[in-house]
Amino acid sequence: MNDVLDRLLAPVLDRALRSAPVVVVSGARQTGKSTLVEALTGRRYVTLDDLDDLDRAQREPEALLRGSEPITIDEVQRAPKLLHAIKRAVDRRRTPGRFVLTGSADLRLMKAVSESLAGRVVHLGLRPMTRRELLGAGRAGLWSELLAARDDDWPDVLAAHSTARTDWRRLARAGGYPTVAHALGDDGARTQWFAGYTQTYLERDLRELSAVASIVAFRRLMRAVCLRLGNLVNQTELGRDVGLPQPTIRRHLGLLELSYQHVALPAYAVNRTKRLIKSPKSYWGDTGLAMFLAGETDPRGAHLENIVLNDLLAWAGAQVDPPTIQYWRTAAGDEVDFIVESQQGLLPIEVKTSTRARIDDARGLAAFHAEHGRRSRAGLLLHDGSKVEWLTDRVLAAPWWMVI
Repeated sequence: MNDVLDRLLAPVLDRALRSAPVVVVSGARQTGKSTLVEALTGRRYVTLDDLDDLDRAQREPEALLRGSEPITIDEVQRAPKLLHAIKRAVDRRRTPGRFVLTGSADLRLMKAVSESLAGRVVHLGLRPMTRRELLGAGRAGLWSELLAARDDDWPDVLAAHSTARTDWRRLARAGGYPTVAHALGDDGARTQWFAGYTQTYLERDLRELSAVASIVAFRRLMRAVCLRLGNLVNQTELGRDVGLPQPTIRRHLGLLELSYQHVALPAYAVNRTKRLIKSPKSYWGDTGLAMFLAGETDPRGAHLENIVLNDLLAWAGAQVDPPTIQYWRTAAGDEVDFIVESQQGLLPIEVKTSTRARIDDARGLAAFHAEHGRRSRAGLLLHDGSKVEWLTDRVLAAPWWMVI
């Protein structure tokens, strides 16, 4: 395997550079943003992790940007005022690909960033590596192929793009941060890396984003969230467990989302007669880090769900017209893990850790089909077995590792 693996976002970045004067690549620290943008040739590279460059960005932003050469600025969230100077530079000379910015926080959500660069910027999100990126394929799962094909042809699509079977528990423990998943094969080394990552996040990145009164309480909150993967977000319950008031919990969860750690999956809802649950479901940006924070060594079914979700989010973020990823649950208890809403219709997905799918496993998918009729595509029931088969006329059971 090559030292540098192809990334799903690379061709998307190239396309954006041909049209937009500013391209922002955001994502959690250590997802590979610097490696991705350093591969761009013919550009001046500046990182605000360098204290001298950071000082220039804060005190003399115009001087830092001077020159006609395209420039890449890494970790731009460390000097939000630099965006004002970039806006002025773009307004004077609007050249495609002139600025590439990276950040470990979503600039669109940062209160300190008052300049949105609206109409001048394309925002891209780099997530931890997908399974197929780790295999060297530079892509996410087969979601585009499945949506483009007739439902009846799905077994043929899976057979045509099949990969070797993977142990999802091993994948969950390793996660998708390139250094850990690609270069570290030892559990002890991974644990040490995650410990250092967490410490850096708590002591540096978090403090740059917002003031947090108690880092210890914040760490307890991360643990509590990671122990509740796949559950509805209940801020009152979280506050009770970690000893923080609900408003503080809400603010801290916002910080975790801002820095690409926590994933709040929204509920799918249309104007229907059934009353739907509206609270988001809770997942994490990387399963390996989630297991470390929770102190877990044995992956659970929620971790396989999280693996599938992270693949869906990476794929969706690379599309020209990004689909939305949601979940579906009714007050009566009917639920489907993930709903992909795109121009090709609604794709309901259920995830099970069993090695053999059964009709009872498809009850949520059947309920969703009954509610949404022909607007919904056939359902996918992903399992840990090896057999592809139609459980019903509208539910295909397939191994998760053949899809993502």
